[in-house]
Amino acid sequence: MIGSLLYLTASIPDILFSVCLCAHFQSDPEESHLFAVKMIFKYPAYTPTFGLWSSQNSYFKLHAYSDAAFGGYKINRKSTSGSFQFLGNMLISLYSKKQNSVVLSTTEAEYIATGSCCAQVLWMMQ
Repeated sequence: MIGSLLYLTASIPDILFSVCLCAHFQSDPEESHLFAVKMIFKYPAYTPTFGLWSSQNSYFKLHAYSDAAFGGYKINRKSTSGSFQFLGNMLISLYSKKQNSVVLSTTEAEYIATGSCCAQVLWMMQ
């Protein structure tokens, strides 16, 4: 089920964080996790007007945004990084990932998130 939801994130990027959070519990799922997955599957039916779009007069300038949730994963206190890259008005890349190390401040978490975002942008510009 998680694999199907990950496939959906290509066209419905706003479910990415929820899907990744549910994926943490695949090895030992509980009934509440199954309920959450079913709710994510229902989300597209309740938001039919949401979607990806591109205007004809779109300019092609690369914009990137990153953010971090400091210590958001309560089990091991690791932070979560997220990044979005836009070409003009079009979303072309996004990710949400748990950071590899435990950080001591929000600033450190933000630096790690920004570094990952910059690495993605540099790869796109090649």
